[in-house]
Amino acid sequence: MTDDSGTPAGPNAPTLLSPVERSKLDSGDDARFYASSRFVHHVDEPFRTKLTELYRRELDPDDTVLDLMSSWVSHLPADAEYDRVVGHGLNCDELAENPRLDEFFVRNLNETPSLPVEPASVDAVLLAVSVQYLQYPGPVFAEIRRVLRPGGVCVVSFSNRMFARKAIRAWRTASMDGRAALVRRYVERVGGFDDRRVVSAVEAGTDPFYAVVARRTTA
Repeated sequence: MTDDSGTPAGPNAPTLLSPVERSKLDSGDDARFYASSRFVHHVDEPFRTKLTELYRRELDPDDTVLDLMSSWVSHLPADAEYDRVVGHGLNCDELAENPRLDEFFVRNLNETPSLPVEPASVDAVLLAVSVQYLQYPGPVFAEIRRVLRPGGVCVVSFSNRMFARKAIRAWRTASMDGRAALVRRYVERVGGFDDRRVVSAVEAGTDPFYAVVARRTTA
């Protein structure tokens, strides 16, 4: 058994989030909340363009990609070819409509944080505008570390939009820079990542763009 830092649980085990920090305004069943398909964009076009360009820079042709907490779009460059793109989310209909996914699985990571993916089998893990809903980020980021190949990249992007009732309190009460620090904390506490950096672009009249980029250590 592990706690939310991804380390063995025990009476003195450290945690990434306190019960208050991980609390949500709506503690009801996540699967029920996401059962209704939402074929909409959750961030504006400038944000989506910046994210696509970031993916273009960070991913290589023929990469195996895991798109966590995805939907009907993955924001990958339209002209880029990848070896395989595996999607994950909570709404089967949305995932089935995503043209970039070669396969997908449905799982509530707040209940079951493990990933049905072989160790060191993917080159990139993407988590777009959804990290704010993770109540137990430690095990999830430990799983990201586990499935990434050495040198593989993790890209966690976010803005100021959210389903506030489902976002954790630590996220709702933080500034944008505070949210970037929170995601960096997730990555740093599980270990095994280097080249950790924050990419941001804040322009008047558009959704603020933030991403934390980290690479799996090659050792």
